[in-house]
Parts: sequence; structure tokens; C-alpha cells
Amino acid sequence: MTALLAVLAAGLIMAGVVYDTARLITPGECRMPPLARLRGRRAALEAAERWCVGLRLQDGIDADTYRQRMSLLARGHRTAPRRSPVRNT
Repeated sequence: MTALLAVLAAGLIMAGVVYDTARLITPGECRMPPLARLRGRRAALEAAERWCVGLRLQDGIDADTYRQRMSLLARGHRTAPRRSPVRNT
């Protein structure tokens, strides 16, 4: 019975090792999960807000950009929405 449990435990450990190795070497898998998944959406928004304040205090961004970013954070968006390129026809 003890041998059976040992074999089962070793099999589960090996399955985990194979799964992690395959997950890390596949090209479509992100190596670092997004911050929102790690600590929660609210913590991610707070971190983005602190980053934005730091940029403003060090003159990394101007007042208009700061206001725009804070407005997006207040609406729950960490990044600005992507704009489609304007086509000249």
C-alpha cells in the first residue's frame, strides 16, 4: 500500500514537472501573469496610480497627460484604449 502511494505521488510530481516545462516553452504562453490576476484588479489600479503620480512628480509627463491617465484609472482602465490608425482614402 505504501509503495502504491509513493508511485502515485511520484507520478503526480512528474506530471506537474512536464506540464510546467511544456507551458514555459510554448510560444503563446505569457511568462508573467498580469498584475490584475496576481493581486486583484484594485491593487493593479492603485499601483498604476502610484506610477502615474511618480511620473508627474518627476516631470515625466505633462499635466494634460496626467489628467487623462487619472481619468482612465478612475474608470477602471489601466491602459489607454488602442486607437485605430486613420486611413487616408
